[in-house]
Amino acid sequence: MELRDQIAIVTGAGRGIGRATALELARLGADIVVAELDRAGAERTAAEVQGLGRRASVASTDVTSRKDLAAMVERARADFGRIDVLVNNAGIYRAAAPLDVTEEHWDAVMTVNAKAVFFACQAVLPTMLAQKRGSIVNLASMAGKIGNRNNLPYNASKAAVISITKSLALAHAKDGIRVNCVCPGFVETDMWTVVAREQGALMGLSPAEFTRQRAAQVPLGRMERPEDVANVIAFLAGSRAGYMTGQALSVDGGLVMH
Repeated sequence: MELRDQIAIVTGAGRGIGRATALELARLGADIVVAELDRAGAERTAAEVQGLGRRASVASTDVTSRKDLAAMVERARADFGRIDVLVNNAGIYRAAAPLDVTEEHWDAVMTVNAKAVFFACQAVLPTMLAQKRGSIVNLASMAGKIGNRNNLPYNASKAAVISITKSLALAHAKDGIRVNCVCPGFVETDMWTVVAREQGALMGLSPAEFTRQRAAQVPLGRMERPEDVANVIAFLAGSRAGYMTGQALSVDGGLVMH
């Protein structure tokens, strides 16, 4: 159990990739702080973590609130005494053609997907610095590496996550803290339901047809599952990736090959 007795915070862990990640880290031996705004989802994930024989704590967390991020860290320290891993998973999606992007749309997406990632990292760093070790894994996206006609704020936010990851990795490599990110592709989650509905509408396609067309583009021949991403996050969190930092790993079935 590679992560035995380590403490991992996972934001947005109530569903989707966050839930799958919390469970995979628990299978590897970690105790989990479920940082989630949806109380029911958080409690469900926490119960599943406990069902795997690991401890779980729930921190009601709006990642856009600096106060909530500080409370998340204090909950982890109070309940478990340390923080070994932070997974910044929480995120939102909204589609629009470039001329239809409003300032509110831009600010909402950038605040959750990029600003909150940085300040969550900033919140855990003092604890990791005192420990002289830690691993941070941020959720970017293939969208951070490519362009898209109807996704501009989302793509910009994910490109920002890649840049934040590299800068933090460089700033804290000598402190024993590794910072990496993963770049998923077309993942079957609740967020994908929104993607398929909004992008499909802009393209004159039903959600089902949009999904069918996207799945057909994947070299490995299928849509991505949350567990596909969680497995790579768990690898980056653990000692097997001990010589990796500042990386943006594509986990997308071959959609982006660079």
